[in-house]
Amino acid sequence: MPVTCVFGMQWGDEGKGRIVDLLAAESDLVVRYQGGANAGHTVVVGEERYVLHLLPSGAIQPGTTNVIGNGVVVDPEVLFHEVDSLAARGIDLSGRLFVSDRAHVVMPHHKRMDEALEKLRGDDALGTTSRGIGPTYGDKVRRAGLRVADLLEPSRYEDVLPKSIEAWNAILARAEMAPIDVGAVMDETRGWGERLRPFVADTVAVLLDAWRGGKRILMEGAQGVGLDVDHGTYPYVTSSTTGPAGIPAGTGLPPRALDRILGIVKAYTTRVGAGPFPTRDTGPSGQRMGEQGHEFGATTGRPRDCGWFDGVLAKRAAATQGVDAVALMKLDVLSGLEELKVCTTYELDGTRIDAPPAWTGDLEACVPVYETFPGWEEDLGGARQFHDLPATAQTYVRALQDLLGCPIEMISVGAERERFIPLDEGIPVSV
Repeated sequence: MPVTCVFGMQWGDEGKGRIVDLLAAESDLVVRYQGGANAGHTVVVGEERYVLHLLPSGAIQPGTTNVIGNGVVVDPEVLFHEVDSLAARGIDLSGRLFVSDRAHVVMPHHKRMDEALEKLRGDDALGTTSRGIGPTYGDKVRRAGLRVADLLEPSRYEDVLPKSIEAWNAILARAEMAPIDVGAVMDETRGWGERLRPFVADTVAVLLDAWRGGKRILMEGAQGVGLDVDHGTYPYVTSSTTGPAGIPAGTGLPPRALDRILGIVKAYTTRVGAGPFPTRDTGPSGQRMGEQGHEFGATTGRPRDCGWFDGVLAKRAAATQGVDAVALMKLDVLSGLEELKVCTTYELDGTRIDAPPAWTGDLEACVPVYETFPGWEEDLGGARQFHDLPATAQTYVRALQDLLGCPIEMISVGAERERFIPLDEGIPVSV
């Protein structure tokens, strides 16, 4: 399909980077449309492991054009580091990377503000990545932010920046933290514009031309719908629209440009940071998932909480985001578990509900209602067809597909690129 969206259907960390890397080989452009350096997409190619926070995952694919859209908040320091790191490994992004001139910039003081706001929340801290994402989006919507176009000429923001920092310093004082030095920020950021200039473009025009020309465009979401600012577990969410709805606003392409929506789910559920997690398992099964799945945040390094597949969360994502097909990740991690659980509904105050409640307190009080399935012992790493999977694994995958109400078209059975089961015609009929 000319324009495809890949997004996460859980609380992030589903394995989107792997799928984007796989599909990028058949794409002309790969586009980030929201979020910032709080994302962490991991791609394994042979013995090489790449962790990207801001660059689109298509950067690893030779010949693919990569676009950072206007809906992304750009941390220049992270961007420069990633570009330089890839260059040191033989991957040159010259002429292959376009950064929107309308994208807002994560400034050094935004990261300080993230820390201050978390400190002021005390026991109610949100568990942010402290990458300055929320404060940058905050400046954007209060019309006090700086955009990439401003960085190209420092005189454009010499009057605006001190006023913005003055407002933030009042909050730092409340948090008993040292104030931000305007001069130091100006000195630190003065050279960013020239370093960025070769990559800066009107990405709206770039994408419109590509779409009208029939180019294959792959949209890469960051985080997951469970962290969406509108549809996630508010306030334990990110500051942007993480699903396909974020594409028109974050890129400038019209809504009708999107042809196909591919949702990504893990075969179990994880979450990092604060927030409710009804299917969390703190016992041996959850610990085993974390160990076998190497569940540590690619951005923060923090261990992820693990639990059983939350069908309520994923089913809601499939319905609200218009999912056409699903890629199921990390099925291999479940090998060795004697019994598997799938949450099909929640129970709240004695009543069954099949959608996440709006209030966080209610979600924390929800008791998952499980359907259980027998596990399997076999290593799934060598499976390349659906019928290579043990019968119990096949049953488990079919159950997830039935619950989601949309076809599972890809199954990951290992971290490497080649460890996939493609299902171009869907899951075969059971025999």
